[in-house]
Amino acid sequence: MIFKSLARGACTLLGATTALKFAPVEVKAQAAALLHTAARKSSLVEQANMRIELLPALSDNYMYLLIDPDSREAAVVDPVEPLKVVDAVRKHGVKLTTVLTTHHHWDHAGGNNKMVKLMPGLKVYGGDDRVDAITKKVSSSHTFKIGSLDVKCLLTPCHTTDHVCYYVTKQDSMEPPAVFTGDTLFVAGCGKFFEGTAEQMYKALIDIVGRLPPETRVYCGHEYTVNNLKFARHVEPDNEVIQKKLAWAKEKCSNNEPTIPSTLADEFMFNPFMRVKEKSVQDHVKQTDPTETMRSLRKEKDGFKVPKE
Repeated sequence: MIFKSLARGACTLLGATTALKFAPVEVKAQAAALLHTAARKSSLVEQANMRIELLPALSDNYMYLLIDPDSREAAVVDPVEPLKVVDAVRKHGVKLTTVLTTHHHWDHAGGNNKMVKLMPGLKVYGGDDRVDAITKKVSSSHTFKIGSLDVKCLLTPCHTTDHVCYYVTKQDSMEPPAVFTGDTLFVAGCGKFFEGTAEQMYKALIDIVGRLPPETRVYCGHEYTVNNLKFARHVEPDNEVIQKKLAWAKEKCSNNEPTIPSTLADEFMFNPFMRVKEKSVQDHVKQTDPTETMRSLRKEKDGFKVPKE
């Protein structure tokens, strides 16, 4: 049964990867082989300050190849399918030096060991020793460079205690920065509180990620957008921004195209977990405190039955 469900389209099968986190290694390997043939399309975001290729993986994950155009140096975020990464590196003719791991879960860090075997000498950044092949354990606001790009580590514990978001900028650039948010912030959603609390997720979303420039482009760990927006619509049925975004996301998914990236400005318009200070969201969960609103929303989302349409 697990293989039948895993072979379905990514936009309708958003729980499969979560289930795999707790599956035996042999099941994970077989499932990954099935999912490798998925029809989801890659996408290249080209800016003067950086280039980012979205590499679909497993049923609904994203890996990201981050390229500095000046030095041709590159990093990869969460390379769970290393062979796809190697192909992309060769296609772009860049030098891969770094692995950016958002957290230790198998569907994000599970390719690290193979990645470093395929391309020896890689630096592997992560939040704690549960990250496979880690060579650089990061701390809050730790910074380093990928060529001429500046990378700042944002510790965002909650989904896991080791969760890190990576904020990427370039000095004197007028182009938008990028943030790789793993399973902390999704388009129109946030990660489950597996190892943390509502207080921690509020801090992560509102006080840390939410204070980055509004034009910052958000590159998250999964293609969960359609289902997240259906929940957002449930929370705020009169929010026209949500309705329009949902129609757009359905169209993108029907064409096997990514709904990523969004921007932080966009997230504050349609993501209920970023809108916990809004009266319309608080009224839905009958709360007046933003943190309690976050707690109530996550509990409701965990049990939410996504409508089929």
